Amino acid sequence: MKLDMATGCRLVLMLLTTVLTSTGAVPVPTPLRTLPGARGCHMSQFKTLSPQELKAFRRAKDALEESLLLKNWSCSSHPFPKARDLRRLQVWERPVALEAELALTLKVLGTMANSTLGDTLEQPLHTLRYIHSKLQACVPAQATRGPRAQGLLRQWLHRIHKAEEMESHDCLEASVTFNLFRLLTLDLKCVASGDLCV
Repeated sequence: MKLDMATGCRLVLMLLTTVLTSTGAVPVPTPLRTLPGARGCHMSQFKTLSPQELKAFRRAKDALEESLLLKNWSCSSHPFPKARDLRRLQVWERPVALEAELALTLKVLGTMANSTLGDTLEQPLHTLRYIHSKLQACVPAQATRGPRAQGLLRQWLHRIHKAEEMESHDCLEASVTFNLFRLLTLDLKCVASGDLCV
């Protein structure tokens, strides 16, 4: 059977792609679930949140910022510095950093669930808890303790833990509020994208 030129070219391209991929000449994105210690990790669904979810977070952020205007808060340290960039970490380290960031966010906002902001925070807290439950499957065992947490990751985790211990609740509330959309639109998206986040 004769093949026309177009069909022949497609077959050659398919063969080359298969050979290069199998030999490692072409980089293949590594899903987070294949990283050491990350079992059942499925974060790709969080590359983007729905418009309804983002609207709920915007409403919550606006309400939190208004409440901060009535408080005399100050911080001696910043748990989420502007220079922080998850792309500077190894792929397996990123879920660890995000988990610590998200855990503090949930802890701070969770204490406000029974306040006048309770109704406004209900949906965002539900979404954050769901993300956190999925994220925990991506954190390698013992990643936050011992020799594995080194370098930049260790510094970031120490900064978060130190702020949690030393800073006032109002300071933590402000830090979490101003970091909220960075968490959702940059950090979460980076973790969800795996090694495609560069």
